[in-house]
Amino acid sequence: MIDNTPHQKTNRLGIMGGTFDPIHHGHLVAASEVAARFELDDVVFVPTGEPWQKHGRRVSSGEDRYLMTVIATASNPRFSVSRCDLDRQGPTYTIDTLRDIQSQHPNSELYFITGADALSKIVTWQNWKQLFSMAHFVGVTRPGYTISEELQQRLPEGRVTLLEIPALAISSTECRRRTEEGMPVWYLVPDGVVQYIAKRNLYRPHESYRVDGTAVATAPVPMPPDAYN
Repeated sequence: MIDNTPHQKTNRLGIMGGTFDPIHHGHLVAASEVAARFELDDVVFVPTGEPWQKHGRRVSSGEDRYLMTVIATASNPRFSVSRCDLDRQGPTYTIDTLRDIQSQHPNSELYFITGADALSKIVTWQNWKQLFSMAHFVGVTRPGYTISEELQQRLPEGRVTLLEIPALAISSTECRRRTEEGMPVWYLVPDGVVQYIAKRNLYRPHESYRVDGTAVATAPVPMPPDAYN
């Protein structure tokens, strides 16, 4: 018997998690490239709340990181930003992120986008074996980067893809360092984010936070002269 019932196309949703401190063009290019490669309908950016693997590291407040991500993605109608990790109490685990997004998009096929360096440590993540039943993992990497043969043997076949992204030579660490030293980050991060960083005076010592949200008290630094109020 022929089934003439129309079948709805499964939505393909990319999930790009990260600290985004700050978000930069490498993140945006990576999301765009993965979306094109896997024909994703949308990509949701998820700023981490308390990244458990970065405990003790100084990070900007969750609200600043969220707003920078909103600013950076605003011009692309297929990009959106979720607060699920920021609004959840306790450390951020990918398993919880996927559960939240899955509950919000029950009919979507999920693609989790992460850096290949982070992917190389996935066996240390909470409930890591369960993750692959919830999403296809895409490890974006700089040209020439590979993961170990041992790790490849442990990952489920057909559930992980490595994708080279030349723009990943940009790093958030480098953007923070340049800002702290008074060097420009134009063309490394979106213009609106550059302006937000200047307005909020981020990445100066007095604006640093620990992942638990407590401020690190140090001397303030004057606003850059070209920042708008």
